[in-house]
Amino acid sequence: MSSTDPTPGLANPRSNKGTGLTQSPNFKYWVFGALAIGIFASVVDHGSVNVALPTIAEEFNTDLPTIQWVVIIYALTIAALLLPMGRLSDIVGRKKIYIIGMVVLGAGAALSGFSPALEMMFPSRVLQGVGSAMTQGTGMAIITAAFPANEKGRAIGLFMTMVGVGAVAGPAIGGVVVDAFGWRVVFFLTLPLEVIGIAATAWVMRGWTEVQETSGTRFDWWGAALSTGILVSLMLALTTGNKAGWLSPPIIVAFGATVMMLVTFIWWELRTDAPMLDLRLFKGRTFTFGVSAAFLTFLGSSAVLFMMPFYMQNVLGYSAKTAGFVVVPGAICMAVLGTVSGVLSDRFGRRPFTVGGLACSATGLMILSRVTEDSSLFMVVPALMLMNTGMGIFYSPNSSSVMSTVTQVKYGVVSGFLNLVRNAANVTSIAFATIIVTTTMASQGFEPSLEAVRGDVQGVSHAFTLGLRYAFLAMMGIVLAAMTFSALQPDHVEDPELSEADDLAESKSEV
Repeated sequence: MSSTDPTPGLANPRSNKGTGLTQSPNFKYWVFGALAIGIFASVVDHGSVNVALPTIAEEFNTDLPTIQWVVIIYALTIAALLLPMGRLSDIVGRKKIYIIGMVVLGAGAALSGFSPALEMMFPSRVLQGVGSAMTQGTGMAIITAAFPANEKGRAIGLFMTMVGVGAVAGPAIGGVVVDAFGWRVVFFLTLPLEVIGIAATAWVMRGWTEVQETSGTRFDWWGAALSTGILVSLMLALTTGNKAGWLSPPIIVAFGATVMMLVTFIWWELRTDAPMLDLRLFKGRTFTFGVSAAFLTFLGSSAVLFMMPFYMQNVLGYSAKTAGFVVVPGAICMAVLGTVSGVLSDRFGRRPFTVGGLACSATGLMILSRVTEDSSLFMVVPALMLMNTGMGIFYSPNSSSVMSTVTQVKYGVVSGFLNLVRNAANVTSIAFATIIVTTTMASQGFEPSLEAVRGDVQGVSHAFTLGLRYAFLAMMGIVLAAMTFSALQPDHVEDPELSEADDLAESKSEV
């Protein structure tokens, strides 16, 4: 632990001897407000770029599968670096890593906007991904640390609210900007917010003493290299497997390399004295079941937002604009209820909200599994709202339960790990649902490709919809499995921050 904070377990910023602001009872909200600007900017950037992809493809005279790597390479970089950046922030300071990450994110965005060709666009997006990896988990760790130990749910709920607001605003803002000013402006759009976010974070936290690793702690370079390799090989296999063929030699080699590196990573982490991720955390029921529930929840729900545009536009015949607005009510529900469930779970316990939220999501997926070729929006929209409402209710208390198993000194790596779990599950969910849908289409005599549903071939809409129903049923089963893990978690866990402070007080009294 840092020698500058004799009672790090209290997790109370007012105990720091800094500026008057750090001793204010509202300091936690000042921290949230400063970081919320950067969080919002990062999420808005991601959503608005997705909308601009067709226009970028036209500008560079390339096809959509190629231009999709503008998004894929960004997401791949984030997933691969979340864990190393989280661990690095625990060692050198989260505020420092967060601010540097914001600078890198802004530089990558500017370079992307000025890119004259894809040869510059792709490296620029990698740079943006590095910045996002430095800010995503670190921002969540800082906000959690700024709130008292008994308000972790509130802290994570507020964080997820800004993520939800950014997710809703991103596509809408991006669509308007692309139509009015062109795709390049999309990348410049968030630069003023990032500058304000950097200045606000530096000013608000200027007198805050962080709890971090003891000076001289080594960074686990081998663990970082192995974890990055695992994520890169796995994500590449999952994102290209459907097109290349799941049994093709490159995909088999990628999965084989993933398994070998994972085994080596576990072996190394259990033997090094300063591991990237302390695998002994998995001995605890709260941590293991919480992480498992999070992975299964996103595995069982993320593909819905990927598949629905195909269904809405190519089966039901709605415009892209309508298909975009259909997901907005659900996203708003997730953003609002994330904070509400976080606050209430701090007071009444986590299990009613994690289990209840997943039951709500499973109900939404069950309704979606009944869609047909002529389903009404009055069926689809409420089902999406139920699913997203459940995820909003679940995520804050579940993340709070996982964070409650470690002291502040490990907040960076654990919050990075939680974000990594979410990102990995998102990609896996899309691959899983795509396999079910395309396999069903092939069994009905059609081309096993999502692109085939865009055509006018008789019967292809029925085959796609049938596959979609099977996929949603399977995903409902996965969410029910996540609900089981949540039900097995202890409802209340003794916070290690508080127990450490009690042990310290007891030892002092004995002296």
